[in-house]
Parts: sequence; structure tokens; C-alpha cells
Amino acid sequence: MPKVHIRTYGCQMNERDSEQVAQMFSEGGYTVTGNEAEADAILINTCSVRDQAEQKALGKMGHMGSHRKQKPHVVYGFMGCMAQSRGPELFEKVPHLDVVVGTQKYHKVFEYVDRILQRRLERRMDELELSLHGENVCDVEEESGSQNTIRDHVPKEHNASAFVSIMQGCNMRCSFCIVPDTRGKERGRPISEIVDEVRMLASHGVKEITLLGQIVNLYGRTEFEKVDGKSPFVQLLEAVHGVEGIERIRFTSPHPIGYRDDLVAAFTYLPKLCSHIHFPMQSGSDRILKAMRRPYKNAKFIEICEKMKAARPDIAITTDIIVGFPGETEEDFQATIDTVERLQFDNAFVFRYSKRKDTPAAEMDDQLPERVKEERNQRLLAVVDRLAQEKNHALVGSVQQVLCEGLSKNNKETLTGRTPQNKILIFKGDQAKLTGQILDIKVNECTGFTLYGDVL
Repeated sequence: MPKVHIRTYGCQMNERDSEQVAQMFSEGGYTVTGNEAEADAILINTCSVRDQAEQKALGKMGHMGSHRKQKPHVVYGFMGCMAQSRGPELFEKVPHLDVVVGTQKYHKVFEYVDRILQRRLERRMDELELSLHGENVCDVEEESGSQNTIRDHVPKEHNASAFVSIMQGCNMRCSFCIVPDTRGKERGRPISEIVDEVRMLASHGVKEITLLGQIVNLYGRTEFEKVDGKSPFVQLLEAVHGVEGIERIRFTSPHPIGYRDDLVAAFTYLPKLCSHIHFPMQSGSDRILKAMRRPYKNAKFIEICEKMKAARPDIAITTDIIVGFPGETEEDFQATIDTVERLQFDNAFVFRYSKRKDTPAAEMDDQLPERVKEERNQRLLAVVDRLAQEKNHALVGSVQQVLCEGLSKNNKETLTGRTPQNKILIFKGDQAKLTGQILDIKVNECTGFTLYGDVL
């Protein structure tokens, strides 16, 4: 039985796409292995949001090419956003590469890889000279309906949570982002198909699902009608909320555009919606937001956050922020810090701006030196970390409802789970009995970003 190793870089959508590919290989008779050295096929699902992610993937693929010395038949492939944006040029960067598959062709990966692998194994068995050339596959074309192909899951024992892809693509065209070029235009799946997938997950014991979309709250806006003033996304939330067995619903990531009062109101009457949103701000400066082609002002972003806090008083809000965008002045940067202080985010992912190929921002004047980006990055991180730690320390002594996800990644003697506000909590207990259960846990300790407690 052949083995496949799949490594994923990037966001939760990439993780979900990789799971779809893994399930197709399992159905095709392969074993999915975490050990690249024993694999007959090695795939990397790539990210292009930042240059560092691309370089990491290229470096790892270059290193893994050494496995061909012991196993000449090994098939190597890139999937995902970098594969989509770079296409055939990747064969020049990585000489041992065999397959490049874009973001709308995940459902083709198994077919391409298996065909090459079987041909190589047959040649070897016939004691013919093994040819590793002339078999390259590059498929980065658009495909209608590709959003409907990310629907299968790898069966897991004691599976507490799962990602559900509800759409692909993005129409926003932010000046720093290449996602519209790598993921294509917005395309939503039918509500009925998404609900069927959620029901299947619930039947396998899943208690929490996270709905995924590049701009998740814009789901279906070009394909489906509003009903009773409710957007297609709110209609989907209501439908998923009605699935028996699902106890928690999350979604990521929304955009201020399209985050309307019907979605705010949903948090007042859909109790399964978790008290957490990850809501990218990017900058607190209106001037920089305009340069980023983010079609909202800082005041609008603040207004939405304050409406969410009124609708769900215990809500935690996390965000994404870019520092060092071209032309960002000290005044612009201070506006970002002021907004972070005002909104008291529970956490934030802070990124130094990096040029991305074929984006308008890469050609802008006033590109900032790396030393300025790094200095601002550290200053903002200090504010973000202080606020996050204050909020976490305030939870010591409280009782939190935690969905147990299984063994902790860093300590196999403990279990891990998350509160509705997406806070990580570490505790002891029986993995087999507690995984997938929602538990009352007394918080006894906080190290700053991680909570520790005991099951009541």
C-alpha cells in the first residue's frame, strides 16, 4: 500500500483543503503518513500571503528531495496558493518537482500523483530504466464548481471540532493581497450541501464547526437572495444552528464590508454562536486603509465592534494588523495603537508589510525600511501582548466552559480545549472519556497566554 505525506502551510482554509486531499488518497488505497521518509508521494500545500511562507515551502521541498536517493519513484507536488501564482516556474526552482496544482484543482491531485507513481513503479518492476522526466503536471486553470469539491473529511476518533469550507475566492482586491489571483472570484456552496456536511460531522461526534471563507460574511451575496432582510450568511448560520448535535459554531474571517446589523443580531438569538470573532482591522488610519483599498473607515470598524459587544457582552474580538505599509507615517501608526487601546482586543496577529508579486502595493512609493517595520512591529506587539495578558489573568478563579480537543501538543500528560472566547485552557484528565465533551473547568493559573485549570 503506497504512502503519502502532506505538509500544510498557511491558514485554516489550507488545512481544510489538505484534509480533502488526504481523504481522496485514503479512498484511493493510500496510507497518510506523518513520516516523509517513508512516503511514496510528498505534497506541500502552500501559502502566498507573505513571502516568508513561500520561502519556507520552497526550502522544505528542496530539503525533502533527498528522499529520492533511497526511493527513486517518489512523486513530489506543490498545491495551493503559491502553486497557483507561480505555476510552471516552480519546476525551474525545484528540479525534482513533479506536480503543481492550483487552488481550484485539489480534487485532481490524487489522479495526477497516482498516475505518475504507478507508471514509475511499473517501470521499476519491469527492471526498465526509471525515467523521472517528461511526466510533469501543471494544472492551475479555473474550474467551475470547484468550491463544491471541498466536502469530505478524514474520519477521526474522538473528533471534537471540524472545519467546513462554505465558499472559495474573494472579490475585494485589497492592494496588498494576491488572494483574488490565487483563489479566484467569490463562489459559494449551496446551503443545503453545507448543512448535509455538518449533519454528517455531527453524526460522527463533532460538537463544534468552524465555517471557512476568505470573506466569510459575504458568503452567497452574488448567488443567493436575501430572505426577510437576512443575508445568505445569516441564513446559513440559522440552518447550521438547527443541526442536532452541534453545540458550537465559529466562522472566520469576516470583513467590515457586509458585516451588517442582521449578523450582529444573530448573536442575540443564536446561542450556539461562540462569543468570539476574528475581525481583521489592518490599520487604524483612514489614510492607510484607503491606500490598502479597504473600503471602510476606522470609525466604521469601531462601530461594528461596539455593536458586537452590546449584542454579546462576553465576546472576545481578535484581529489582524499590518504595520509598515508603504507611506505609513508615525501619525498613521499611532492611530493604529490608539484603536487597539480603545477596542481592547483579546489578541492580534501583527504582520510587517511584505511585497507580494503583482500587487499594487508592491509598486507604491515610500516603501518603508525593514528597521522601521520591525520597530513598529515590536511596539505594537508590546501593546497587544499587555492587553491579552491582562484579559487572561482576569480569568483566574473563574469557571469556564471548555470543549476538550484531546491531548495537548506540548505536553502529552495533559489535555487541551478552548472556551467560547477561543482561549486555550490546559487541564488533566482521561483523553478517551473527555475528548469531545464540554466541561466546566476552574481556572487556577495563567502564564500570560495560556490558562491552566481543573475539571469540576
